[in-house]
Amino acid sequence: MQEDIFLHMGQRIKEAREECGLTQQELAEQTGRGLRHLQDIEKGRKNPSFDILASYINRLGIAPNELFYADVPAVEKEVQHLMGKLLACTDDERAILLKTLDCMADQFISRHYKTSNPQEFK
Repeated sequence: MQEDIFLHMGQRIKEAREECGLTQQELAEQTGRGLRHLQDIEKGRKNPSFDILASYINRLGIAPNELFYADVPAVEKEVQHLMGKLLACTDDERAILLKTLDCMADQFISRHYKTSNPQEFK
């Protein structure tokens, strides 16, 4: 059972690293961690400490739940993924992203109501 958690955690770190376009060497250097240790974590052979996990979570912009729970619903994973990315940004960057997302969401919602209820907007 515990090995399954380590395998899932390692696979998710690997996927997040690849989504960011990073090699193992680049992630190790950017987080100040050892390459061999990262390789062992990605293969599910090591149980990383909190400090190491925190450095990967912050750099990769992933939500901690993604590492520990394999059966999280897809929508929740998407929200957690976005939250992880937002938390990895500076305060100023996060404010810009949130305003942009808010505007985009308003546009999508507005378009949805205009196409599904055309009589209401006349």
